[in-house]
Amino acid sequence: MADEKGGPAARALIAAEGGGWSGLLFDNPVVGVAPALTWTSSVPLEPVEGEPAALDLEWLPWVVADWRAMTGLVVSSGSFAEPAEASVRFRGHHRYDRVVARVAEQRGERIRVVATVSGDIDGLGPDEIVVDSWLGFEGITVQLRGVSTAAAAVERLAGFTATAGLVEVDDPRGIAFRFRPG
Repeated sequence: MADEKGGPAARALIAAEGGGWSGLLFDNPVVGVAPALTWTSSVPLEPVEGEPAALDLEWLPWVVADWRAMTGLVVSSGSFAEPAEASVRFRGHHRYDRVVARVAEQRGERIRVVATVSGDIDGLGPDEIVVDSWLGFEGITVQLRGVSTAAAAVERLAGFTATAGLVEVDDPRGIAFRFRPG
Protein backbone atom coordinates (compact mmCIF):
# COMPACT_ATOMS: atom_id res chain seq x y z
CA MET A 1 0.00 0.00 0.00
CA ALA A 2 1.48 3.34 -1.01
CA ASP A 3 1.14 6.62 0.82
CA GLU A 4 -0.34 9.78 -0.72
CA LYS A 5 3.02 10.69 -2.29
CA GLY A 6 3.23 7.36 -4.09
CA GLY A 7 6.06 6.19 -1.84
CA PRO A 8 6.33 3.06 0.26
CA ALA A 9 3.67 2.07 2.73
CA ALA A 10 2.89 4.85 5.18
CA ARG A 11 5.09 3.54 7.94
CA ALA A 12 8.51 4.44 9.25
CA LEU A 13 11.54 3.01 7.50
CA ILE A 14 13.26 1.00 10.21
CA ALA A 15 16.93 0.03 10.39
CA ALA A 16 17.59 -3.70 10.25
CA GLU A 17 20.56 -5.69 11.54
CA GLY A 18 23.75 -5.74 9.50
CA GLY A 19 25.17 -3.11 7.26
CA GLY A 20 28.64 -1.78 6.80
CA TRP A 21 30.92 1.22 6.67
CA SER A 22 33.91 1.81 4.44
CA GLY A 23 36.35 4.43 3.27
CA LEU A 24 37.26 5.72 -0.19
CA LEU A 25 40.44 7.66 -0.93
CA PHE A 26 39.63 9.19 -4.30
CA ASP A 27 40.62 11.98 -6.64
CA ASN A 28 39.66 13.23 -10.06
CA PRO A 29 42.12 15.83 -11.31
CA VAL A 30 40.22 16.18 -14.60
CA VAL A 31 37.35 17.93 -12.78
CA GLY A 32 39.49 19.39 -9.98
CA VAL A 33 38.73 16.91 -7.18
CA ALA A 34 41.78 16.72 -4.92
CA PRO A 35 42.57 13.49 -3.06
CA ALA A 36 40.24 13.07 -0.08
CA LEU A 37 39.26 10.22 2.19
CA THR A 38 35.49 10.02 2.61
CA TRP A 39 33.31 7.42 4.26
CA THR A 40 30.15 5.50 3.41
CA SER A 41 27.63 3.97 5.80
CA SER A 42 25.15 1.47 4.37
CA VAL A 43 22.22 0.70 6.67
CA PRO A 44 19.82 -2.06 5.67
CA LEU A 45 16.17 -1.26 6.34
CA GLU A 46 13.38 -3.66 7.16
CA PRO A 47 11.73 -4.88 3.93
CA VAL A 48 8.91 -2.71 2.59
CA GLU A 49 6.04 -4.58 0.99
CA GLY A 50 8.33 -7.62 0.96
CA GLU A 51 11.08 -5.85 -0.97
CA PRO A 52 14.58 -4.93 0.25
CA ALA A 53 15.41 -1.37 1.21
CA ALA A 54 18.55 0.37 2.48
CA LEU A 55 19.80 3.82 3.46
CA ASP A 56 23.16 4.85 2.01
CA LEU A 57 25.12 7.76 3.45
CA GLU A 58 27.97 8.56 1.07
CA TRP A 59 30.87 10.99 0.74
CA LEU A 60 30.89 11.61 4.52
CA PRO A 61 33.96 13.82 5.14
CA TRP A 62 34.82 12.44 8.57
CA VAL A 63 38.44 13.46 9.17
CA VAL A 64 40.21 11.07 11.52
CA ALA A 65 43.87 10.14 12.00
CA ASP A 66 42.97 6.52 12.76
CA TRP A 67 39.95 4.62 11.41
CA ARG A 68 39.93 2.74 14.71
CA ALA A 69 39.03 5.99 16.54
CA MET A 70 35.83 7.20 14.84
CA THR A 71 33.73 7.90 17.96
CA GLY A 72 32.40 11.44 18.11
CA LEU A 73 32.76 12.29 14.44
CA VAL A 74 29.82 14.26 13.02
CA VAL A 75 28.92 15.52 9.58
CA SER A 76 26.05 17.79 8.68
CA SER A 77 25.03 18.48 5.11
CA GLY A 78 22.40 21.12 4.36
CA SER A 79 21.70 20.11 0.78
CA PHE A 80 22.28 17.06 -1.39
CA ALA A 81 25.97 16.42 -2.10
CA GLU A 82 27.08 19.44 -0.07
CA PRO A 83 29.10 17.47 0.99
CA ALA A 84 27.27 14.26 1.93
CA GLU A 85 24.75 12.29 -0.11
CA ALA A 86 21.87 10.35 1.41
CA SER A 87 19.69 8.00 -0.56
CA VAL A 88 17.26 5.19 0.04
CA ARG A 89 17.42 2.19 -2.26
CA PHE A 90 13.88 0.93 -2.70
CA ARG A 91 12.64 0.12 -6.19
CA GLY A 92 15.22 2.64 -7.35
CA HIS A 93 17.39 5.37 -5.91
CA HIS A 94 15.64 8.08 -3.84
CA ARG A 95 17.66 11.10 -2.70
CA TYR A 96 17.35 13.04 0.54
CA ASP A 97 18.54 16.64 0.78
CA ARG A 98 19.86 16.94 4.34
CA VAL A 99 22.06 14.64 6.40
CA VAL A 100 23.27 14.65 9.99
CA ALA A 101 25.41 11.60 10.74
CA ARG A 102 27.32 10.91 13.95
CA VAL A 103 29.50 8.04 15.11
CA ALA A 104 28.06 7.49 18.59
CA GLU A 105 30.52 4.77 19.59
CA GLN A 106 33.00 2.24 18.28
CA ARG A 107 33.82 -1.29 19.37
CA GLY A 108 36.74 -2.66 17.41
CA GLU A 109 35.82 -2.64 13.74
CA ARG A 110 32.13 -1.87 14.37
CA ILE A 111 30.72 1.64 14.66
CA ARG A 112 27.32 2.79 15.84
CA VAL A 113 25.99 5.42 13.44
CA VAL A 114 23.11 7.66 14.42
CA ALA A 115 21.76 9.57 11.44
CA THR A 116 18.83 11.70 10.39
CA VAL A 117 18.06 12.40 6.75
CA SER A 118 15.32 14.73 5.61
CA GLY A 119 14.12 16.66 2.58
CA ASP A 120 12.64 13.96 0.34
CA ILE A 121 13.86 15.13 -3.09
CA ASP A 122 12.44 12.30 -5.18
CA GLY A 123 9.07 11.75 -3.52
CA LEU A 124 9.76 8.45 -1.77
CA GLY A 125 7.29 9.31 0.98
CA PRO A 126 8.82 9.70 4.44
CA ASP A 127 9.90 13.30 5.02
CA GLU A 128 12.48 12.20 7.58
CA ILE A 129 14.30 8.96 8.33
CA VAL A 130 16.19 8.33 11.57
CA VAL A 131 18.51 5.35 12.04
CA ASP A 132 20.65 4.11 14.93
CA SER A 133 22.63 1.13 13.71
CA TRP A 134 25.79 -0.88 14.34
CA LEU A 135 27.82 -1.32 11.14
CA GLY A 136 30.77 -3.61 10.37
CA PHE A 137 33.98 -2.28 8.80
CA GLU A 138 34.33 -3.31 5.15
CA GLY A 139 37.71 -1.70 4.49
CA ILE A 140 39.12 1.21 2.55
CA THR A 141 39.44 1.56 -1.21
CA VAL A 142 42.19 3.68 -2.78
CA GLN A 143 41.46 4.95 -6.28
CA LEU A 144 43.96 7.68 -7.13
CA ARG A 145 45.32 8.78 -10.46
CA GLY A 146 48.94 7.74 -10.86
CA VAL A 147 48.82 5.09 -8.12
CA SER A 148 49.61 1.76 -9.75
CA THR A 149 50.82 -0.48 -6.91
CA ALA A 150 49.42 -1.57 -3.56
CA ALA A 151 52.56 -0.22 -1.85
CA ALA A 152 51.99 3.23 -3.36
CA ALA A 153 48.28 3.07 -2.47
CA VAL A 154 48.90 2.26 1.20
CA GLU A 155 51.60 4.93 1.35
CA ARG A 156 49.14 7.55 0.08
CA LEU A 157 46.43 6.25 2.43
CA ALA A 158 48.80 6.70 5.39
CA GLY A 159 48.61 10.45 4.76
CA PHE A 160 44.90 10.32 5.66
CA THR A 161 44.45 7.60 8.29
CA ALA A 162 46.38 4.87 10.09
CA THR A 163 47.21 1.85 7.96
CA ALA A 164 48.72 -0.52 10.56
CA GLY A 165 47.03 -3.90 10.37
CA LEU A 166 45.42 -3.30 6.98
CA VAL A 167 46.14 -5.81 4.23
CA GLU A 168 45.38 -5.70 0.53
CA VAL A 169 42.38 -7.65 -0.75
CA ASP A 170 41.16 -8.05 -4.32
CA ASP A 171 39.16 -5.23 -5.85
CA PRO A 172 36.41 -7.00 -7.81
CA ARG A 173 36.26 -4.11 -10.29
CA GLY A 174 40.02 -4.22 -10.90
CA ILE A 175 40.35 -0.41 -10.90
CA ALA A 176 41.46 0.31 -7.34
CA PHE A 177 43.30 -1.06 -4.32
CA ARG A 178 41.30 -2.36 -1.35
CA PHE A 179 42.51 -2.81 2.19
CA ARG A 180 40.90 -4.57 5.15
CA PRO A 181 42.10 -5.53 8.61
CA GLY A 182 44.23 -8.65 8.34
